[in-house]
Amino acid sequence: MQTIGMKRSAWGRPRQTQGRDLLPLLAGVAVAIGGVGAALALIDVDAPLRGPFTLFFLLAAPAAAIGTALRGLEPAGRVIASSAGAVAVNLLVAQAMLAVHSWSVRGGIVAVAALSSLIFLLVLVQRLRGRPAGRRTS
Repeated sequence: MQTIGMKRSAWGRPRQTQGRDLLPLLAGVAVAIGGVGAALALIDVDAPLRGPFTLFFLLAAPAAAIGTALRGLEPAGRVIASSAGAVAVNLLVAQAMLAVHSWSVRGGIVAVAALSSLIFLLVLVQRLRGRPAGRRTS
């Protein structure tokens, strides 16, 4: 008899693997929601979901970028630190834009997206430099 979706743990107890299959799907949905929110705000569409989707983008993009940089932390600490970092990134962007008298919704979204992308790229470059030459794959 074969069990589907069950693996044995180190202690011989079966464990579920179905939750791991949902993680890439949930990540894809989160990226889609954030992308739609950013696009709706950038093209200035008056839709009822524009506000919540844009807020999700403004919180999720920096949190995901900071979360990738904090890969060594435990999951709970990683979530708390990346959430706090996302709020800090948003506050710093808003404060900087207000200080130079150039506040705009579009500019804020572009600045948060640029900072999040920069953090992702820096983490990617750091990980690629840290690998031995034999392990790199193209």
